[in-house]
Amino acid sequence: MSARLIMLAVFGVLVSFLLSPQSFSALFEPLTQNGAPAIYTQTNLLSLTLSHLALVGIAVFGSTIVAVGLGVLVTRPSGQEFLPLARTITSVGQTFPPVAVLALAVPAMGFGAGPTLVALFLYGLLPIFENTLTALSNLPPAVMEASRGMGLTRRQRLVQVEFPLALPVILAGIRLSAVISLATATIGSTVAARTLGEVIIAGLLSANTAFVVQGGLVVGLIAVLIYEGFQQAEKIAAQRLGMISRR
Repeated sequence: MSARLIMLAVFGVLVSFLLSPQSFSALFEPLTQNGAPAIYTQTNLLSLTLSHLALVGIAVFGSTIVAVGLGVLVTRPSGQEFLPLARTITSVGQTFPPVAVLALAVPAMGFGAGPTLVALFLYGLLPIFENTLTALSNLPPAVMEASRGMGLTRRQRLVQVEFPLALPVILAGIRLSAVISLATATIGSTVAARTLGEVIIAGLLSANTAFVVQGGLVVGLIAVLIYEGFQQAEKIAAQRLGMISRR
C-alpha cells in the first residue's frame, strides 16, 4: 500500500508540474545564473511530454509485435532453424548506438520523428525477444502434455496455454524495453523530433542547469511510473496463474 501511495504522489507531482510549471519556479531558481529563466517556456512542457510518450509508445508497440512474433516463430518446430537469424536481427539495435542509427536514418528519412522511431524500434527488440524466447522455451512440460492430451490444436495451445503462462516474463521484457526507450528518446531532439530532450539540449546550450534538471526529472518520474505500472501488470498476470499469492 505504501508503494502505491508513493506512486500516486509521484504521479501527482508530475501532473502538477506539467500543467503549471511556473508554480515550481522557486524550486529551480537556485539552479539558474545571471537572471536566466527558471522554467523552460519555449515549448509547452505538457505538449513535449505527450509527444515524447507517443514516440515511445509507437516504437515499443512495434518492437513488441515483431519481437514476440519472432519469439513464437523460433519456438515452433518448423521455425527453430531461424533462431540464429532472429537473434541477429533483434541484436542490431544493441550493436549500433542509437546515435549511429539516427545518423544513418536521417539521410533516408529526413529530420523529425521518423529516424527516432527507427532507433527506438531497433533498440527495443532484444529485451522483448529474449524474454519471449525464454518464457516460451521453459513452459511446464506437464501442462503442455495435458494440453495436448485435451486435443487442443497448436494454435489453441499457443493462445490458451502458452501465452498466458509466458505473459509475466514477456511483460518484464516490454517493461525493460519501454524504460530504455523512454530515456533513449531524448536524443531524438538532435534530429528535430519533439521530445523532452529539447529541454535538456536547451539547458546545455545556454548553460542553464534548471532546464537540464527539468527535462531529466520529467523523464525520470515517467520512467518510475512506467516501471511500476508494468511490475503491477506482471504481478496480476502471475497471480492469475497462481505463481504468487494475493496480498
